[in-house]
Amino acid sequence: MNSWKLVYEGFDPKRESLREALCTLGNGYFAVRGAAPESEPGEVHYPGTYLAGGYNRLKTEIAGRVIENEDLVNMPNWLVTRFRPEEGDWLNLLSVDILFYHQELNLKEGLLARTVTFRDKQGRETTLIQRRFVHMEHMHLAGLETTIIPENWTGRIQVRTSLDGTVINAGVERYKQLNSKHLSPIGSEAVDEETICLLVETNQSSLRVAEAARTRVYSREELIEIERKLVEHPGYIGQEFFIEVARKKPAKIEKIVSFFTSRDFAISEPALDSVEAVGHAGGFDELLQSHVLQWDHLWNRFDIRLENSDRPQMILRLHIFHLLQTVSRNSIDLDVGVPARGWHGEAYRGHIFWDELFIFPYLNLRIPSITRSLLLYRYRRLNQSRLAAQAEGVSGALYPWQSGSNGREETQHLHLNPKSGRWLPDYSHLQRHVNTAVAYNVWQYYKVTGDREFLAACGAEMILEIARFLAGITTFNQELDRYEILGVMGPDEYHDGYPDSETPGLNNNAYTNVMTVYVLRTALKAIDALPPKRRRYLLETLGLKQAEFYRWQDIIRKMRVVFHGDNIISQFEGYDRLMEFDWEAYRQKYGDIQRLDRILEAEGDTPNRYKVSKQADVVMLFYLFSAEEIQELFTHMGYDFDPESIPHNIEYYLKRSSHGSTLSNIIHSWVLSRSDRPGSLELFHKSLESDISDIQGGTTHEGIHLGAMAGTVDILQRCYTGLEFHDDTLFLNPNIPASLPKLLHENQVPGQLV
Repeated sequence: MNSWKLVYEGFDPKRESLREALCTLGNGYFAVRGAAPESEPGEVHYPGTYLAGGYNRLKTEIAGRVIENEDLVNMPNWLVTRFRPEEGDWLNLLSVDILFYHQELNLKEGLLARTVTFRDKQGRETTLIQRRFVHMEHMHLAGLETTIIPENWTGRIQVRTSLDGTVINAGVERYKQLNSKHLSPIGSEAVDEETICLLVETNQSSLRVAEAARTRVYSREELIEIERKLVEHPGYIGQEFFIEVARKKPAKIEKIVSFFTSRDFAISEPALDSVEAVGHAGGFDELLQSHVLQWDHLWNRFDIRLENSDRPQMILRLHIFHLLQTVSRNSIDLDVGVPARGWHGEAYRGHIFWDELFIFPYLNLRIPSITRSLLLYRYRRLNQSRLAAQAEGVSGALYPWQSGSNGREETQHLHLNPKSGRWLPDYSHLQRHVNTAVAYNVWQYYKVTGDREFLAACGAEMILEIARFLAGITTFNQELDRYEILGVMGPDEYHDGYPDSETPGLNNNAYTNVMTVYVLRTALKAIDALPPKRRRYLLETLGLKQAEFYRWQDIIRKMRVVFHGDNIISQFEGYDRLMEFDWEAYRQKYGDIQRLDRILEAEGDTPNRYKVSKQADVVMLFYLFSAEEIQELFTHMGYDFDPESIPHNIEYYLKRSSHGSTLSNIIHSWVLSRSDRPGSLELFHKSLESDISDIQGGTTHEGIHLGAMAGTVDILQRCYTGLEFHDDTLFLNPNIPASLPKLLHENQVPGQLV
């Protein structure tokens, strides 16, 4: 196995959509799924091109209600390149005999290549070789090279190369009942003999998108003149032409494409600049050379090497590769966040959740300027978050569980259970802990980088406003002499209310309450870290008075955390009264029970009745904080929490998790590294396989799980090395499993000590 290549031998229609997601190419500005250029959307293939932050809203009537959803838009398909022997059928791999099939994603070079030899119904054997890239340096450019070799015949080949803006969003089965046509045609033209251009616009957000394609044909490496026929209708433009081919003589079609939008910087008009860009672009090989150079520079900074471990090494690099295709230096000037599923598909509608909590630590130590830019996505939506807090009757800033274009709450009101076919209320917007994640990310970025300018200009303001909101939803229980947070959801997600209660939400979710204390303490630290003049200006601007700080300090001292049993932190108040779940019976009945919530609902039941979790909740505290930090937090709250009970808490909740999220194995692998290193390494390897093996049984084809991918890399970067930052000091406390291959520095000779 080559640890730099993801290789597929043989064509497998059932796995093609998974391959398309895993073979997505991108550059932080736009991305294209690894679909075959001749393919059309259907049960086997799903071509998709996505702009970072390219959203649009549509309304649909569902279950008697009109709901509005904001989606990441499937942009015009620039790949379209089809061919057929004269009088033959257009290539469709489902209707020919495939004699050879090899596809490889070259991670080192950012290049996707495919070689297919097939026999058609007339007995003609043809070899097809295709290569493509999405340029990492010139972020508006991409290239596709198609080489056709007649193996046993001579004749003419008909080719059609197009830009297709008639596409819709149809990549997620459970969304198909929703309106999905986001693009309206504006215009198209044949610029010259080689170049065509298409201009479309999203029908709600009014985002204009232009693509231009320059197509050249080579025979025996010589550029040839061909007669082209224009094919054009609203939202679609293409060229058709014939090529004379001879047995064993290759013909090459080179397609260079540009992608611009009306939100780009330093442009006049998208179509104009798109045409100009392809006009000045070099050929495929020339562009590929500079593209590969940029990837080489990235790998020099981001690669983590495992000695003598080919498959884990390849998957690790695949994870780094997809992270850098989603957010890169090209993202720095863009107003975009980190989508949970990358720009690789339409799952979760391309929304921004809390996954940056798992992604930023890796970026902080590699290219922190990317993290800074992504945090600005949150800062620019601070006013929208203030409005959301006001709507809840409190001050401060309430960040949404799902964020898209302008930072309003994009969580759907209804969600479809594909097992029962029922549309159900969705209360996941009650996951207020997304606010603690934003504050945590800001402070961790500051701790690692020491970027006082960012803290003073943006970061402290976010932390303070989040602290105000969290303090605002905290209520005082005089009987207990403790502060409480009522009516929320934790990271677990299986529990959105109490059994038989019509009111959604849970009381005193331990993770939310403890993280609130962390944020309040951090807010006070952030104020102290500011220069005196900026501190005064900010406090005056926000209207923060000493009385609020006194209340924050009182909340820190008296926040309620519920315990049960032998020093077990209760996931939420009343958790101990829930029923134990018969895990073995359900595993025997259903096999895969990762989505236990859907299974139980289809049975007319609910996970709200049981001690079950989709993913880590309480355990998240041990993921984010060391034992010393946890003890310090509980001491400030007035609890005598013994760090020796942490392994007991981990074991308790590990037994009660279905790992229905790809993040769950990451978190549990991390926390077990201190007490069960073999178990930690086992979950680490399982996490590596999450997407490449699609262990959730059919979700990865809708988009990769970026948080889990970054999480696996960070386990090696920070967890097993024990790398921490505290008070301007770097700490190393390794917890390396004995069977883990050596971690090597870039350019280090294998066999040397790290």
